[in-house]
This record gives sequence, C-alpha cells and structure tokens, in this order.
Amino acid sequence: MTGIDDLPIRDELRGKSPYGAPQLDVPVRLNTNENPYPLPEPLVRRIGERVSEAARHLNRYPDRDAVELRTELARYLTRTTGHEVGRAGVWAANGSNEVIQQLLQTFGGPGRTAIGFEPSYSMHALISRSTGTGWISGPRHDDFTIDVDAAVRAIGERKPDVVFICSPNNPTGTAVDAGTVLALYEAAQAAKPSLVVVDEAYGEFSHHPSLLPLIEGRPNMVLSRTMSKAFGAAGLRLGYLAADPAVVDAVQLVRLPYHLSAVAQATALAALEHTDTLLGYVEQLKAERDRLVTELRAIGCEVTESDANFVQFGLPHSLKGRGDAPTVDAHEVWQGLLDRGVLVRDNGVPGRLRVTAGTPEENDAFLDAVRDLMKELNR
Repeated sequence: MTGIDDLPIRDELRGKSPYGAPQLDVPVRLNTNENPYPLPEPLVRRIGERVSEAARHLNRYPDRDAVELRTELARYLTRTTGHEVGRAGVWAANGSNEVIQQLLQTFGGPGRTAIGFEPSYSMHALISRSTGTGWISGPRHDDFTIDVDAAVRAIGERKPDVVFICSPNNPTGTAVDAGTVLALYEAAQAAKPSLVVVDEAYGEFSHHPSLLPLIEGRPNMVLSRTMSKAFGAAGLRLGYLAADPAVVDAVQLVRLPYHLSAVAQATALAALEHTDTLLGYVEQLKAERDRLVTELRAIGCEVTESDANFVQFGLPHSLKGRGDAPTVDAHEVWQGLLDRGVLVRDNGVPGRLRVTAGTPEENDAFLDAVRDLMKELNR
C-alpha cells in the first residue's frame, strides 16, 4: 500500500501531522472552543430567508469582493470597539485560517520566515510551513506571557517577515497588552520591516478592550478575527481582518477567484443582523469562564488567567499517577475525564489541558468529573 512517504511531497511536510482535535461521541464535548449555544430561532429563520434569496442566483458567481459583507463587518467592528473602520480596510475569507493563509501567501513564502510565541495557536506554524514560510518559535515566560525583551531580541536577530501575536492566546487564554504589541511592532519595523498579525479570534471574550485601534497609522499591522466563536458559527467558516486598505489590496493578489460563496456571505450577513443577541451569549460564557477559573482553583488545580472562552488548567503536582508514574501527567488526566464522559483538549503543553466554557450544565459535569478523578488519584 502506498504511504505519504512514498509520494513526492515537499520535504518540509514529511513527518508532519494534520491539524485536528478528536471528534468523539461523548456526553460533554468541551475540546474545540465552540460556542455551546445553538443559533436562536429568529436568526435561523433569517438565514433561511437570505440563503433562499441567494439560491435564486447560484447560476452566477458570488460577489467577488463581498462588498455588502465587508461593509457590515466594518460597521460591527466600529460599533463594538469604538474604533472607526471602513469597508476598504476589511477583508473576509473562509475562516480566519484562510485569512492567515492569504497573509502568508502575500507576505511570507519560500525564502521568508514567520515568528510566533509558543505555546500558541498551532495553525500559525502549520500554515507557515504549508506556504513554504520558515517558522521561528519565539520565547514566553513560565507564566505563558510573552518575554518582551527576549522577543525583541529574537526579532532583531532573526528578522522575520511576519510576526504573529495571539491575544487572547490559544491555548493559554492569556491576553497581550497594547504595550507589548507596540514593542514587538517597533522591533519588527526596525528589523525588516515586517507584517505584524494580531490574532484576536477570541477578542469578544476578553476582559480588555480590543487591540484594533493600534492599526491606526501602522500600515504593517493586521488584526484578524472570526465568526466561529462569539457568533456561535463554527460551521459557517467565516473569518475577517482589519488593516490598512493597502493590505486588503495586497491579499487580493493571492485570493482564489470568488473564494467566498454566496451562501456563506448570505449566512454571515444574517448573523450580523443579530449581533446583540449573540453577544448576550458571549456575556453568559464570560461569566461561566470566570466560574470555571474560580472553581478549579478552589478544587486545587493550577489555572492560567483566561481572557478567552476556555481555561488552561492542570491538576496539582502532588497527585500520584497510575503505575510507576511519580506524578499524574496531562494525558492521564485527559483520559480520566474522557472515561467520565467529558472531552477536553490535550494541546501538548506539559502538565496542562484546555477546557472550553460550555453551558452551566456542561461545566458542572466537567467540574464533577475533575473532583471525582482527583479523589481516585488521591487514593
């Protein structure tokens, strides 16, 4: 049987694994940062209306430049962040991953490099490699914040073409302050200059204001977002960026023709009509996220401060593992929770797992599973 290694694939792809989280049929799924609340019925009906209208014209290509959608996304950003954005400075694609891919196709590529500060969103590195862009892993402190001095030195020495800053960071949940972003931006401009991408996929869940105003007067800074999380539309696959209009012009050099379907544009426009309702769900999830942090700490877990819709946690080091293991490891905890019907994410961060904030009932089930597992391990 032919295997991947038998094919003439690019050398930098050999030995790599595709991105993906387990999709298992368990009672409580809290592993992929999905919004647990289904879309409200009025929105579902509105989607049906807009899609039905779009279906009448599916014999024609969709609006190549998604003018109406970009206009409404700009209006949404302006209203929710207080920073005025125009349609010319907004671009939309099939999920924020395609936004990142288009940016790397435009500003990265063979002979160029990108840097990110790990642990962070693994797709930054994967998409870099898939576009032939060299990847540099930048430094963080033990508390998962970016080591600014070391990061500035790394940018100055390595001179990357693209710099990724994830805020709130995935999988740790930590937010990045504006001062850090500006320090890295200035270092990047002095070194190359380079494009700085602020990934705000979880921005609506943060305790802090959006970093969007920082793009003003900084043509090499981009902010990316998604409708998957706050809008509860992971199945839609709609991401977008805000930047200087010149960046939007640049990514159109590499975007595929008619890349965003008429159905996707219609669905996204319907969702944008219901932002107040959807952001109400965000407020509920923020409260549940904060409850998870408080209760996990009360149980005795080690918890990273979170500005996202998920929480990074680890069981106490004092707990004993099974068999000859001196202490419990993250995968053992992951399996123990799965055995109790709760699926969380093992991102490979030593001693840590990530749990998505679910409904109150799902979070109760998760916390009960953690307590029960700790009792077992304490025996």
